[in-house]
Amino acid sequence: METKFYLLPKLPYEYKDLEPHISEEQLGIHHDKHHQTYVNGANAILQKLDKARKEGADLDVKSTLKELSFNVGGHLLHSLFWGNLAPAGKGGGEPGGVLGDAIEEEFGSFERFKKEFTQAAVSVEGSGWAALTFCTQTNRPVIMQIEKHNTNIYPMFGILMVLDVWEHAYYLDYKNERAKYVEAFWNIVNWGEVNKRLEELLKE
Repeated sequence: METKFYLLPKLPYEYKDLEPHISEEQLGIHHDKHHQTYVNGANAILQKLDKARKEGADLDVKSTLKELSFNVGGHLLHSLFWGNLAPAGKGGGEPGGVLGDAIEEEFGSFERFKKEFTQAAVSVEGSGWAALTFCTQTNRPVIMQIEKHNTNIYPMFGILMVLDVWEHAYYLDYKNERAKYVEAFWNIVNWGEVNKRLEELLKE
């Protein structure tokens, strides 16, 4: 059987399209260098696993799987991140549809949701993510903090929207001022895509 590997996804917009909120240089390095690193890392581990299994060689399974989780998590979260961003002038505002209704019911208002999500993003310890997820057992949207790419994840919760708060996501534009980067994020959220993800999750 032919081995399948991960691929770096193409951005759904041009590198300059998120300016002034994310610069062309920042986005290019983030996508082409950092995301590619996770793709390469995951693929290298898959090749390592293939080789060991073919040759019957021993592996340090614990460390190998931990490294695979980190790299696959980095790849998948970045892939979600690019999709829930929209070119400047075409994103931001407030969500509508089933997403808007779910946020209103759970948080009381969009402003309350925005406040809690912002606090989650700003307060992630070290490097990580803030995510809006949905629990299909309770039918409730839930904010999730993710440390690194693979810690504190709620199993089986569908991820609707993510915000990368690793320094590599914003340092060229905002230096160490993560809060300013998080505030800028609200101007380029692709609510249509986030709503679509929720609709697809509910169909399942």
